[in-house]
Amino acid sequence: MKREMTRAPILLLVSGLLAGCGVLGEDDKGVAATMNMQEAAEHADTMLDSTLGAIEPEVQWAHDDTSTGSCDLTRRRTVMTIVSEQRRGNFLGMVERYWKKSGYRITSVNPNKDSPAIFANSPEGFGISLIVGYKGQVFFDVDSPCVAESKVAAPTAEPNGPAYEGVEIPRPNVRSGFWSAGTPAESS
Repeated sequence: MKREMTRAPILLLVSGLLAGCGVLGEDDKGVAATMNMQEAAEHADTMLDSTLGAIEPEVQWAHDDTSTGSCDLTRRRTVMTIVSEQRRGNFLGMVERYWKKSGYRITSVNPNKDSPAIFANSPEGFGISLIVGYKGQVFFDVDSPCVAESKVAAPTAEPNGPAYEGVEIPRPNVRSGFWSAGTPAESS
């Protein structure tokens, strides 16, 4: 409940900033213009897989809920590794560099100390975001552009920790020697 209350204003901002139904023209969506919702979900999963795979050292994550609109959807993942306030900048920087290297366009950055966030668009018109929420929990969301309506199956990728199926995802509870450290990372 608390997590949803803290994410609500950020998600409202995201919906206005990122590609959504009717925001992009057919030419701007490229390959997304030929997708249905299931294909868009699979593309979103690939974006999430590659983003989480680029984080070193690895963080533990779990699938969060998928939501669908009349012609769009959102896939979500929640990071279960504790990312300390002192290492948050390293985390956000690593993700931002990976997104830029992958051809994503950074559309907005929220530099708020307690709830920083990064928002980007992929070349295919998908929105992707990293949001630090309540108690420092990190969330990744991918929003599809408007695509053809279809049924959407659950993600097939196995989380690298507990699945939390049917229960509320807890606050971050996995310690990392790097990400959870209470000191800033040494620069190389």
